[in-house]
Amino acid sequence: MTKDPVCGMSVDEKKTSASVQHKGKTYHFCSPACRDTFGKNPDKFTGEKAGTHHGC
Repeated sequence: MTKDPVCGMSVDEKKTSASVQHKGKTYHFCSPACRDTFGKNPDKFTGEKAGTHHGC
């Protein structure tokens, strides 16, 4: 399990289809909406704190 960097939800990286590569690291998301939010400004979400949930 990993944490969605946008909303903070736990995500099973083996089951999610919403994933992207950014600066050599793979990020996994709970939904396509969180993936799309991340894609608009990935550097905002690559820090230690998760943002608020805008997806599901």
